[in-house]
Amino acid sequence: MGRHSLPDGSAPAITGPPPPARRRTLVLATGLALAVVAGSVVALRSGLLPFGGPCDGNSTRLAVVAAPDIAPALEAVARTARDGTIRTDGKCLDVQITARAAHDLADAFGQRPADPEFQVWIPDSSLWADRVGAERGTPLTTAGTIASSPIVLGAVPTAATSLGWPARTYRWAELTRAATSSRALRLGMADPARSATGLLALARTSAADGKEGDDADTRTAAAAKLLHQRVADGDSNATATLPKDDSGAARDNPRRNRALLLSEQAAYAHNTASGSGPSLDLFYPQDGAARLDYPYVLVDDEEMRPEQTRAANRFMTLLSEAAGQRILRAHGFRDANGGADHKVIRTAGGRAPQPSAAGPADPPTVRELQALLGMWTITVQSTRLTTVVDASASMGTPVPGQGGRTRMQLAKNSLLQALATCTSDDEFGLWKFATFLDGPRDYAEVAPTGRLGDRDTNSGGTHRDALTAALDALTPEARSGAGLYDTTLAAYEKARTTYASGKVNALVLVTDSANADAGSIGLDDLVARLKQLADPKRPVPLIALAIGPDADTSALERIVAPTGGSAHRVDDPSQLHRALLKAIITAGGKGPH
Repeated sequence: MGRHSLPDGSAPAITGPPPPARRRTLVLATGLALAVVAGSVVALRSGLLPFGGPCDGNSTRLAVVAAPDIAPALEAVARTARDGTIRTDGKCLDVQITARAAHDLADAFGQRPADPEFQVWIPDSSLWADRVGAERGTPLTTAGTIASSPIVLGAVPTAATSLGWPARTYRWAELTRAATSSRALRLGMADPARSATGLLALARTSAADGKEGDDADTRTAAAAKLLHQRVADGDSNATATLPKDDSGAARDNPRRNRALLLSEQAAYAHNTASGSGPSLDLFYPQDGAARLDYPYVLVDDEEMRPEQTRAANRFMTLLSEAAGQRILRAHGFRDANGGADHKVIRTAGGRAPQPSAAGPADPPTVRELQALLGMWTITVQSTRLTTVVDASASMGTPVPGQGGRTRMQLAKNSLLQALATCTSDDEFGLWKFATFLDGPRDYAEVAPTGRLGDRDTNSGGTHRDALTAALDALTPEARSGAGLYDTTLAAYEKARTTYASGKVNALVLVTDSANADAGSIGLDDLVARLKQLADPKRPVPLIALAIGPDADTSALERIVAPTGGSAHRVDDPSQLHRALLKAIITAGGKGPH
């Protein structure tokens, strides 16, 4: 633990699996500990250390900050310690509990404050302490875990019945797919950027998708986009989105979720609270649930005073002993190893044959969680995309095995799919290009890049409507080639000058040909010019989607490199949507936006 890691009475009964090696581990200073124990025995025989009687204002204060869901249980244990005059160093143990959201504390500890306000931190998941460690923030020492709770899918009774509860069981991928495919079910969760429950549920979805073959990232991103439509700021706000009663009006209210990804303990708290609405029924995945693990974390223990260290050890002992575990269980928590009694499971909404005793899924690594957060941010954040489509004659080439449909037709259909996934706050624009398309120019702006929900002054409909019509109207230009280089430079210059802060900005280039304008800017000059234009603080990645065998992928790879973008060969134009989504996720995770 550090130089002051001394036992107070007996050592804490640390339960649960050992923390990963990357975390600092609790180490007892054996020789000094033996000396303290021996001294305590002598003092006890001499009556020098009172373990009963009134405190008379003589106490040792321990400041503990904890996740809001476990804070009431910790306060109950601390209160029994005060009422029972539990001692440490011969003084009453006075534990003060403060409830704070774990993501707020992780941000604060990541800044490495010089004088931490708290000696102990009990977040809902080890991922927060791991994040602080990865950021080299405040030194944290994980001493063990005190409780746990699996992450499950809870649904109000009518919604649970529609999914086959309790008889039907699912693997995690099947469960989330079934829940997100029904608009009537209205599945919500807490924001993964602010909630361990939300992030671990998303990680479980990603891991499950990865076991089902290719395009796992695309499937996870699609699920994330659907979940984001009903996301809540935090865990308590998530349960507040459930119906308040069993009435038809509450059930049919489109603003009310009928199912949630949440912890078993959150379901227990909801089902036992008065006036919280219909009780939840729980689905437990066959292949194991993600789990909140509630680590007991010492904050900068090298700077703690010896009496604070011993008080922290004493409080952890109280939490791990039978009386402390009973209190935690009464608040709906499992023990650190995942064991729960039948009453907790049943009250939370579990019923056989739901596999509530299934072992936990493997926890994600810090790197995996960072990648997921990047994917979540990029996928659900508003985007500003300008799409530049090749309209040269070769785009009229039929694609084998596609019933005579051309490259242009399949590309348009795929881009329309991408447009359908965009929200009203997203911005979208469309250019087309071919040699000498507009007099001496090789390009034309078909629809300016603008917010999809805005009204279009020409048509009277929305910008989305205008873009849909513009995409539908795209046709190859007869006897033309691809004016690729001049178009790329002009479109990138426009994207840079119209950069929108707070959005994912990108320029998407769709082509099946090499540059065919002999009088255009050369490749070397184009690459040099893009290097001058690119700004890491205001990134606009250029994403090139090359269709078929005639596209000049080597030139495209040189073109996209200075912008932080990527080039992708797509043999089937109908797969442009998937390739585009993966490219945006990759590009957006490389830098600020």
